[in-house]
Amino acid sequence: MSTHDLITAIAAGLAAGADPGRAAGQQRYMRSSMPFHGLTVPQVRLVVAAAVASHPPADRAAWLGVIRDLWDGATHREQWYAALGVLRHRRFRAWASVADEPLLGLLRHLVVSGAWWDVVDDASHVAGDLLRADRTTMTRVLRGWSREENLWLRRVSIIAQLGHREATDTDLLTHAIAGSLDDNDFFARKAIGWALRDYSKTDADWVRDYVAANTARLSPLSRREALKWLERRPGS
Repeated sequence: MSTHDLITAIAAGLAAGADPGRAAGQQRYMRSSMPFHGLTVPQVRLVVAAAVASHPPADRAAWLGVIRDLWDGATHREQWYAALGVLRHRRFRAWASVADEPLLGLLRHLVVSGAWWDVVDDASHVAGDLLRADRTTMTRVLRGWSREENLWLRRVSIIAQLGHREATDTDLLTHAIAGSLDDNDFFARKAIGWALRDYSKTDADWVRDYVAANTARLSPLSRREALKWLERRPGS
């Protein structure tokens, strides 16, 4: 079965659900140069699920090709969301757990070309899943991304461990944060605070100690976000 059948089915499904009124508001909210069809996230997921069920890729190479072609050929932002949906679909979980060059190159491409929080934060979940599956490879990759000029690669390195709880590698988290401590960009500062806040649910003392030791370099936004849940606890 041709991979183009899957791409065509997704594009047709998205277009069929178009809501021009909602689309205009979505485009303004996202500050997107790419137009929207006007679908909700659940609607996009349903389109992807139906298309994948009818036109599954024959192998991993075809799956990666579908994601890349759907992304690069997108005319509407929901096609980017759909590409990420195919990447994260449970049917392809085994393929998505192999941290090899084809998948890592694709993931980097999505992050760098997407360059905005909606798609980058979704892609960060992929990086987090890969880290769980192959800690050696992904630790090296994320440490490298944390020192990139590209803001969005650095953001992924910082938030890739969201939800990892006790499995969080604090050395990796510290290294990732350090690469963006001097960045004044809102999305870098927010990512730092978000990652620390999330880990505070697991180890409040570690987060308190980290913030205390780095108060001079952490932005007010990062400090506030990091301590948000701790300051609400009695006795904190």
